[in-house]
This record gives sequence, C-alpha cells and structure tokens, in this order.
Amino acid sequence: MQHTILIAEDDHDIIELLTLYLTGADFAVRAVTDGEQALEAIRAGGISLVLADLMMPGMNGYELIRQVRAFSNLPILILSARTMDADKVLGLDVGADAYLTKPFNALEVVAYVKAALRRYYELGAGQSRQDAPHTLTLGDLELDTTQFILRKNGETVPLTSTELKILARLMSCPGRVFTKAQLYECVGGAYYESDDNTMMVHISNLRAKIEDDPANPKYIKTVRGLGYKIEGQ
Repeated sequence: MQHTILIAEDDHDIIELLTLYLTGADFAVRAVTDGEQALEAIRAGGISLVLADLMMPGMNGYELIRQVRAFSNLPILILSARTMDADKVLGLDVGADAYLTKPFNALEVVAYVKAALRRYYELGAGQSRQDAPHTLTLGDLELDTTQFILRKNGETVPLTSTELKILARLMSCPGRVFTKAQLYECVGGAYYESDDNTMMVHISNLRAKIEDDPANPKYIKTVRGLGYKIEGQ
C-alpha cells in the first residue's frame, strides 16, 4: 500500500523540496496552500498523514488540527518557523503528533513521517492478531484497538493518534511503570531528553480527556523519577 502524504504549506519552495524527498521515499504526495483546502482534502479521504504549516491563509494550522480532531485521528505533523515553547505546547495541545521547526532537514522529516505511519498503522495491525485482545477495559474506560475508539461510560472520547498509542501501551499492562522513553518509543521512535516536555503535554492532554479531576488523576499516575502507570479503581 502506498501512503499519501498531504502537505499543507503556502511556501512553494518548501512544497517542492518535501515533494522531492517524499516521492523519493515512495510516498504519493498531495499539496495545498491553505488550511481550508487541507480540511477539504482530508474530509474527502485517501490521506495517510498530514504535514501542516501553522501560518497559512484562510485557516491557520492550529484551527485545521482542531477541526480534523473532531472527526479523525489521522497523524498530523507540524512544520513551523515558530520555535517558542508556547507554540510547540499549543500545537501538541490541539492534537498534533509532532512539532518540527524550520529550517528542517528534509531527510529527518521523511524519517518522522515513516515513524508516525509505522506506529499509527502497526498499532492496528498488531492488535488484529488472533491472540491479541480487541478491547482493553479498565474501570470506566474501554479502548477498542480495532477501530481505535476510546469510550468512557459508553461515551466516545476523541483522542489523537499519539494519545491512543500512549493509552493503549498503558492499558495493556495496568500497574506497570513505563518510562517516558518507553512511551515515546511506542509513539515515534528514538527518545531524546528534549522530548520530556512533549511527553508531559501528551499525558496532560490525556488526563484532561479521561479523568474526572485531571489535577487528582484516578487513572494515569505519575511515578516520580520513573515515568507513568495506569491504574483502575
């Protein structure tokens, strides 16, 4: 299966560069120059992953991601010239799976794309084996690993693809402590110390979505100096 990558970027030089490297890596590429066109392309289907700039005409990248997350867990990687921590946190908070800054190494972008696709699609492929459970249940939470849907008390909880992977890893072994590195590996590959804040944002977002009181979590617990674990009550 050939994956199709959607580039949402208004800089034609960047589109040309990314298209060159992505097609060279055997991906199909579509490109649009504003957020509204990107949303329309995603709704039409056939897109495997999105590379999105933040500053685009019509609809910015933040709003694009917010709207996509209302109906899809499609992997979305941000490519932006904004390097402030606040911008990165906001990008991850609205639902991006990774935040890459410009100027970038095109080969590194391709590596991120491959890792995101591998993790996103292998999560489903791995759980489709006959010896693997299709549903993980813990307390009020029920994670369908076939359809990638989380329900709490029977109500669907919208999660990003990254949040789904983290939660699936935690729910697969209740009570086990996972380091940030182990959780990051299930999301996108190699872990670096600079990724600490990224993982904390993902955990914070998960708590906001699944906990009744995120400040006093019932499910996802922090184990100081080690990492995180999930517990059922």
